[in-house]
Amino acid sequence: MTVPDDIGAHNQQLIAQFRESRGAAMGDRPLLLLTTVGARSGLHRTTPMMYIPDGDRLLVVPSNVGAPRHPDWYHNLVANPRVTVEVGSETYEADAVVTAGAERDALFARIVEKYPFFADHQVKTPRVIPVVALVRVDATD
Repeated sequence: MTVPDDIGAHNQQLIAQFRESRGAAMGDRPLLLLTTVGARSGLHRTTPMMYIPDGDRLLVVPSNVGAPRHPDWYHNLVANPRVTVEVGSETYEADAVVTAGAERDALFARIVEKYPFFADHQVKTPRVIPVVALVRVDATD
């Protein structure tokens, strides 16, 4: 999937602003930077995205605004689940865990309750929009 130049430029601007402000609040939705390793290229790719706190983990939703395909970053983390998370002023490694079944459904319902636009994204696509949990890797592992 080719990213239109305006989206790529917008993402680069968000990444720069995030890093310049050391992750300070950048609007009404919490933002993190997720760096994945390309499934085919092996290159590191950083994507800004909103997240939902869930205890010791962070949840991200590869809704792709209801497009028929999952976003590229999702395919990357499925192929290479060890990712880098930048949130607030912290940077750490995490394992990306794609939730499934009843857990996914309960998490998605909770997310939709807080952010109803995700329900609109689901209605637009026949695919089930995943919920991915980012689980911080303990420094002693």
